[in-house]
Amino acid sequence: MAERLLQASRQRRVKAMTAAAGSAGLAALPLLLCALLVPGGAYVLDDSDGLGREFDGIGAVSGGGPNFGASLHILKVEIGGDGQTTDGTEPSHMHYALDENYFRGYEWWLMKEAKKRNPDIILMGLPWSFPGWLGKHYNWPYVNLQLTAYYVMTWIVGAKHYHDLDIDYIGIWNERSFDINYIKVLRRMLNYQGLHRVKIIASDNLWEPISASMLLDPELLEVIDVIGAHYPGTHTVKDAKLTKKKLWSSEDFSTLNNDVGAGCLGRILNQNYINGYMTATIAWNLVASYYEQLPYGRCGLMTAQEPWSGHYVVESPIWVSAHTTQFTQPGWYYLKTVGHLEKGGSYVALTDGQGNLTIIVETMSHKHSKCIRPFLPYFNVSHQFATFVLKGSFSEIPELQVWYTKLGRPSTRFLFKQLDSLWLLDSGGTFTLELQEDELFTLTTLTTGTKGSYPLPPKSRPFPQVYKDDFDVDYPFFSEAPNFADQTGVFEYFTNIEDPGEHRFTLRQVLNQRPITWAADAYNTISIIGDYKWSNLTVTCDVYIETPEKGGVFIAGRVNKGGILIRGARGVFFWIFANGTYRVTGDLGGWIIYALGHVDVTAKKWYTLTLIINGRFSSGMLNGQYVWTDIPVSFPKNGWAAIGTYSFEFAQFDNFHVEASS
Repeated sequence: MAERLLQASRQRRVKAMTAAAGSAGLAALPLLLCALLVPGGAYVLDDSDGLGREFDGIGAVSGGGPNFGASLHILKVEIGGDGQTTDGTEPSHMHYALDENYFRGYEWWLMKEAKKRNPDIILMGLPWSFPGWLGKHYNWPYVNLQLTAYYVMTWIVGAKHYHDLDIDYIGIWNERSFDINYIKVLRRMLNYQGLHRVKIIASDNLWEPISASMLLDPELLEVIDVIGAHYPGTHTVKDAKLTKKKLWSSEDFSTLNNDVGAGCLGRILNQNYINGYMTATIAWNLVASYYEQLPYGRCGLMTAQEPWSGHYVVESPIWVSAHTTQFTQPGWYYLKTVGHLEKGGSYVALTDGQGNLTIIVETMSHKHSKCIRPFLPYFNVSHQFATFVLKGSFSEIPELQVWYTKLGRPSTRFLFKQLDSLWLLDSGGTFTLELQEDELFTLTTLTTGTKGSYPLPPKSRPFPQVYKDDFDVDYPFFSEAPNFADQTGVFEYFTNIEDPGEHRFTLRQVLNQRPITWAADAYNTISIIGDYKWSNLTVTCDVYIETPEKGGVFIAGRVNKGGILIRGARGVFFWIFANGTYRVTGDLGGWIIYALGHVDVTAKKWYTLTLIINGRFSSGMLNGQYVWTDIPVSFPKNGWAAIGTYSFEFAQFDNFHVEASS
């Protein structure tokens, strides 16, 4: 191996020496010195005394792709449970007890796309919410342990049967209580189905009480393969280490994807291992593909929140990820010789055991690397020279490729730039880096790194001011209509087999009971759409109440909240009910009543609702006739359009049309 490295290195060296180009414009780049020892720290990288823990990968809650950009090793997906899970609801594969459909939502598509780009990507599934029937009228998934384990098992089996996807890891209940007996039942259920290879990760919350529970229960210790903690602040606890299990930061980051977010990621990717022995870090989330004014807007590694324009931004956290992901693989091992730099920052080193070595050095400052959580105690990073000494099997490495990132001011900013390689033959395996604040270096024997290129994205455009959808899709690729973002309930394409006319294809709210919730879901169902800046608009939609007497539907404008805050949404809501009444409210909950009265409305009949909001006044029409006019609405000033139902009930919507003038 060493001879091959040496030969390849010499060939590259000859090419480099004969190429005049490439040296210009590097004056602002850092100083890389070989064998020139200067005052400062000296750090030995050595495998003579064995290796550290096995590296399990870097991932995201949704993402993947090799040697291009982020090159993630792990894709973690939500097992849709019909409930609100931060920025919207994801549909379950089993809305009801006897219902199974493995083509709902986008996660199946996403996993297949990830596998196309990286066949070795590790797949994880984790429930946030669960369909209501599992709780038997309790907001609790552990009422019937066998039933919930069966539900999760069917998702794993369905992934394989319908999509040829092998799920590698399965979780318990995101950031909520675990049940020790349920975890054991789940393991037995998986084994009974021949799914021995599927590993269990628990509990996707804090290190405790799961770690202590495992130490007190030998069977629990045996069935859990990985302890996963969320936002651990790069630290673990004694009990977790005593289990001798793999430790993962199974959700982290969640930070605005500017350069501070990139600094946060660069720091935790190194220090989660150095401080906390965590061998995998999974960022929430990969792509910010939801309306920006929802909670945690732009908290993805990249941004793609305008499907109507196709605009996207490859943000700096993508390239920070690449510093680790492009030059390591699951199955590599950390060296024992990792740690903190004398004047701030940190370094890790990993090897494949076949002679390859990757070193990642970060000097993220406190100010420019604060994650959204937890609190980050103050530390100082300052200019320094760091000398590294390669020993053991690495002492004869002839050359290291160098990749560099500098975050901060545009004039000095570089993202994942390849520098001249370091030639180590004459230096006894010693080299020195000059390090400033907010820098990231990868030094590696691997020559496969690439920044990749992609077409210039289409220009950013606001949501169209005139938007129509008649939902006339015979065989939809996705179960949900584009641009609608379900915030409580699930709205799916629906075919009325008995209606050959205008309303054969509709959008239907399909939940008939409240899910086992993860967040504060509303008591009404609602799907939002449009531009949050809209103020003056006209919303028209055909509606069909399916529940006699108690059923109701609404259209709305200026809806000002969504995601985990949906229950408190304000706006202008125009409701009609199957009992022949209407209502105009200033909030989704129906507490602020602007108007109410009687209308000729019943269930199982189509009606056309129109809501007009202009300045400080609003009006509403039923089948083209005004029901109420010029009601004052002073708050909110702007927000999304929306449709929804009074409760968890079946209802249909068709010929949605919005026109906004601002």
